[in-house]
Amino acid sequence: MDCKLTRLTRRRMSLMLGGWLAVPAYGQSKETGLTIHQEVDFRTTPGRIYGALLDAKQFSAFTQAKAEIDARPGGAFTLFGGLIEGRNVELVTDRRIVQAWRPASWAAGVYSIVRFELVAGWSSHYWEPLHRYLAG
Repeated sequence: MDCKLTRLTRRRMSLMLGGWLAVPAYGQSKETGLTIHQEVDFRTTPGRIYGALLDAKQFSAFTQAKAEIDARPGGAFTLFGGLIEGRNVELVTDRRIVQAWRPASWAAGVYSIVRFELVAGWSSHYWEPLHRYLAG
């Protein structure tokens, strides 16, 4: 699912959310997976979104649910009152968050990898497509 606005301003930034659901091959004939890509535009800074996603108090404020978040690489988190749990795999301040998520009800060892890319709208919607167009 893609959500894109047609008019972008210098103050608009994009949040690209990508995920991959992995089911372990153990006890199965083959590994399966599903990729989801979403783009959402916000009128705010990447730092503000980065903070809202990694600060337990802010996360709880916008979801209206309890969250515990260790905002360091490798740090554990529980979200939505313990319904979701996981770890921070990679953190690049104000630019990228990669997390291994899992509903608490899933079998042990099964995770969905979620990647939040906090990018400026001008780069992803104008300059990168223009570079690709001119190179072709």
